[in-house]
Amino acid sequence: MLPLLSRLSRNGRLALCALPAVVLLGVAALAPLPFAVAQPGSATDVLGKDSKGRPVISVSGVPTRETEGKLRMTTIVATGPSIDHRVGELADAWFRDDRAVMPHSVVYPVGGDDKEISEYNQGEMAKSQDSAVSAALGYLGDKGKGAKVALNLADVGGPSAGLLFTLGIIDKIDGNGAGGDLTGGLDVAGTGTIEADGTVGQVGGVPLKIKGARADGSTVFLVPKAECEQAKSGLPDGMRLVPVSTLDEAVSSLRELAKKGGAGKVPSC
Repeated sequence: MLPLLSRLSRNGRLALCALPAVVLLGVAALAPLPFAVAQPGSATDVLGKDSKGRPVISVSGVPTRETEGKLRMTTIVATGPSIDHRVGELADAWFRDDRAVMPHSVVYPVGGDDKEISEYNQGEMAKSQDSAVSAALGYLGDKGKGAKVALNLADVGGPSAGLLFTLGIIDKIDGNGAGGDLTGGLDVAGTGTIEADGTVGQVGGVPLKIKGARADGSTVFLVPKAECEQAKSGLPDGMRLVPVSTLDEAVSSLRELAKKGGAGKVPSC
């Protein structure tokens, strides 16, 4: 008896040979993949109140000041590891400039379920807040002695608000150091981790955070210097990127931006 392939036409043989690939593609299209879909999240003004109506930054023990302008800490919202994404969904997100497809290993630095990841992120937020207070009071020196700082930000986790918390504490206590606002009345947003010594560290999802901040009205974005190139991807009109690697650089840049003609002295990405 002749083999089956020898009985088929050329087109039939090609179709039969292609069948395994078609089956594999079909399985891949239906199988969940280890990716998360992220989009811009909230851009909360740390000089204002959180979603529960509490002041984000409360300072006691030293004189404080009323502030103008805004300091927005930015976030992204990503689907959790329990959410299954298939090829079609990921392809749609891939071609949108307000979405990003990211491997689970990047979005979730620890394994586990949604609850474990939430607990991890809350722990990172708590450490970030402690570092922000230490960095701010260290920067203020004698002006910060005796200050007691409480930070509230409901439903947000992770360490990337550290820099903005630090700047907010400084603005509440000392402003720009000369009687004015650290923001100069501008709508400033940003992201970056903070160490107690004032070192600013890089984070993830910067382009999405910038889009969210611009949609809320920010015109200046403080970005960790190491992420300048990434930050320029799809940069919205009307947004200025200011690279920083230390708290001193961030404060100096904001002071210059507030001065008439000072913007030209401030670095840009």
